[in-house]
Amino acid sequence: MGSYYINRTFFFDVHPPLGKMLIGLAGYLSGYDGTFPFQKPGDRYEQHNYVGMRGFCAFLGSCLVPFAYLTVLELSKSLPAALLTAFILIFDTGCITLSQYILLDPILMFFLMGAVLSMVKCNSCADRPFSASWWFWLSLTGVSLAGAMGVKFVGLFVVLLVGLNTICDLWDLLGNLSLSLVVFGKHLLARVLCLIVLPLALYTAVFAVHFAVLNRSGPGDGFFSSAFQSQLIGNNLHNVSIPEHLAYGSVVTMKNLRMAGGYLHSHWHLYPEGIGARQQQVTAYLHKDLNNLWIIKKHDSDTADLSDPSSPVEFVRHGDIIRLEHKETSRNLHSHQHEAPLTRKHFQVTGYGINGTGDSNDFWRIEVAGRRTGELIKVLRSQVRLTHVATGCILGSSGKTLPKWGWEQVEVTCTPYLKETPNSLWNFEDHINPKLPNISLDVLKPSFAEILLESHMVMIRGNSGLKPKDNEVTSKPWHWPINYQGLRFSGVNETDYRVYLLGNPVIWWLNLVTIGLYLLITVATAVALKRGVQLTSELKELSRVVLHAGGQITLGWLLHYLPFFMMGRVLYFHHYFPAMLFSSMLTGITWDALLKFCSGLLSPSTTARRVYAGGFLALVLLILYSFYLFHPLSYGMIGPLASNPSSPMAGLRWMDSWEF
Repeated sequence: MGSYYINRTFFFDVHPPLGKMLIGLAGYLSGYDGTFPFQKPGDRYEQHNYVGMRGFCAFLGSCLVPFAYLTVLELSKSLPAALLTAFILIFDTGCITLSQYILLDPILMFFLMGAVLSMVKCNSCADRPFSASWWFWLSLTGVSLAGAMGVKFVGLFVVLLVGLNTICDLWDLLGNLSLSLVVFGKHLLARVLCLIVLPLALYTAVFAVHFAVLNRSGPGDGFFSSAFQSQLIGNNLHNVSIPEHLAYGSVVTMKNLRMAGGYLHSHWHLYPEGIGARQQQVTAYLHKDLNNLWIIKKHDSDTADLSDPSSPVEFVRHGDIIRLEHKETSRNLHSHQHEAPLTRKHFQVTGYGINGTGDSNDFWRIEVAGRRTGELIKVLRSQVRLTHVATGCILGSSGKTLPKWGWEQVEVTCTPYLKETPNSLWNFEDHINPKLPNISLDVLKPSFAEILLESHMVMIRGNSGLKPKDNEVTSKPWHWPINYQGLRFSGVNETDYRVYLLGNPVIWWLNLVTIGLYLLITVATAVALKRGVQLTSELKELSRVVLHAGGQITLGWLLHYLPFFMMGRVLYFHHYFPAMLFSSMLTGITWDALLKFCSGLLSPSTTARRVYAGGFLALVLLILYSFYLFHPLSYGMIGPLASNPSSPMAGLRWMDSWEF
């Protein structure tokens, strides 16, 4: 996708464009020419200059360490807690692996942690509102939010975290009776400007640049509307003139409005034995093809005479009953009460008849969404529905991929459920009729607001429709905190360097134990404060750090983890890494507080200091030793797989689900 930006070729992705744009920019500035195919991991780059893109991602990934360090230092005011957090992130094999490749994840996490750090720094300036530093950190929070949202929709979770923090902050200010309502209004306006208007403006600007740069036809065309495609250089709709209104005898293509619904298509192949009636296949095809062409005819007469230049033009109107004859095979679009191949409660759609002669199951009523009977039908702009006259079902694209007998094209069905969805709406794209005057497609050019809305609808539908590919390693959210299963990143045999995405087990299990430990400490602290237990000044400060700082970090972990349990789309191990950053910061804060509490119970100060230093040193050494053991996961393993007793990694395969 970075190559597509360099070549200005339009593509479709389920995520917003900022991450890919930055990767493309890094490649362009470092001399990469955008010609490497990136077909599969392990392909040799040869003369292609890839270092700039990998270096850019690695740099942003390495910034996570100082961001987390400064965040914990600001929240806890404890240097050891910040150092422990930094050690955890420096020596986690998962963070290293994710950061050293050309991926969106380090870019996403950079902006996410930037937003958290800026939010915390802004909170620390609460005693001097509207100062230069306060405005700087508030504005930087907004910029970081735009960045996180612009890379992946997961950035919404950090937007929610900052939003909840802002609401609490404003609620406290409202309760401060020393502030006038005018001053409170200024606070509210400042946050609206910096945390809503600024991020939205930057987010919109990213899309403006995205559409300005990608102005050439490419693999993403078919996912977007015909009107949008007409702007792309090289697309068959670019700078063309076609007749505006549909007429009998016109040759057309029909595009389904469902995301990746495809063009109405047929070919000489029949449905196989046992799949409905053994008639000609009708599918939806995502690419331009001569088999997408259909001739519009009257239902009760042939229109051969309409090709005569002297015959009058008859326009197709909303509510007319028509036939659609496939131009290449001369068979009519047909449906009947046989089951569709994949969507069993829908009816099969076929090509039927000889030289355009079929039966009454070839008749369709054409209706335009929101129109009155008798109105003309416009190319590109009219959204039409084809209702089968005999059965009352509606022609649609299910979005399901047919098996190999259907050439892995998209299933077309006739649905008896009359709910209006993009699946059952179509528009006419190509339109050939020599008897009609042409209009330029420039008049159909969508506005930027329409393009922005359409791109988001396509991305959201694409995200929700993501399904695992054959033999693809997917995972469930409960797998992630326990480090249940990793992802093979490269290498397939004993001679390749094999890289495996798996968190450092000691660090991840320490993080998991710490979450439970933190909950126990929080409950004990809250009960002690509620019962009026007299605490020393040191313990009061510790309880404030545990409840306030730890609470903010725990909220961040929950917001970046729990939503995945409600998602229907395919999920992968790497989705947990934003939450892992929060659990690592919580580990630093919790163990620092726990060691201080334990050392505080000991009377001689020298003993207390030794206990604290010893505990801290033990944790650091444990992290260092675990990294020494597991670092080949990130930097490359060679030789037999760990399941082989002779492998150097054999003793480190602590769970059977690890496949390194």
